[in-house]
Amino acid sequence: MSAALADPPPALLPVAEHSIPARRVIFRQRDMHDVVPFICHGWAAAAVTLSDGSRQILSFLIPGDIVSSSLLFGPAAHCMVEAITEVHYRCFRREDLKSMLLTDPDLFDKISRLWIDGKLRAYDLAVDLGRRTADERIARLILGLKERLTSRGLAQGETMDFPLRQHHVADATGLTAVHVSKVLSEFRRRGLIEINDRCLTILKPVEFQRIATMR
Repeated sequence: MSAALADPPPALLPVAEHSIPARRVIFRQRDMHDVVPFICHGWAAAAVTLSDGSRQILSFLIPGDIVSSSLLFGPAAHCMVEAITEVHYRCFRREDLKSMLLTDPDLFDKISRLWIDGKLRAYDLAVDLGRRTADERIARLILGLKERLTSRGLAQGETMDFPLRQHHVADATGLTAVHVSKVLSEFRRRGLIEINDRCLTILKPVEFQRIATMR
């Protein structure tokens, strides 16, 4: 089962729907909310911004994702969320969602999977930033996105939507944009991947997987 909530139960009605243009902030780190937003269309990034203006992207959000899983339990998101592409999202009252979780096992299962998936990605990110090389970090990021998109029917074979710029990849992997450019160029030179028209294709899946798990 895909860990996504693109289509909520009929009894769970959104209290609001919003469309946000690309490169706009959906909400900021210290914003307080009584709703839980879910991405319906488009890509966004959940990030923490530091005092010097730099940021660490914690997760890329795709259709079916909770904008911030912490909003299931309280009003603070604890991160900034910015639209990468145009984003359409639906908001559900936290109390309505919590009540529905107690009576709808299928919804409880989907929400649990979303929360667990988010926690596992956070653990992977900690290991990637602390112990993996630049090549490994970027390959793992790409493969992780492909796995998530494939599980939700949003990728075709080895080709997937890839609207990320080099600065997005840099902020997600703890590298500089220049270093990301060098790694991606080397991947292309070796015939491992192809990027064009906001799409990425993995041309040599076995070899690319080997790079991602070489340690």
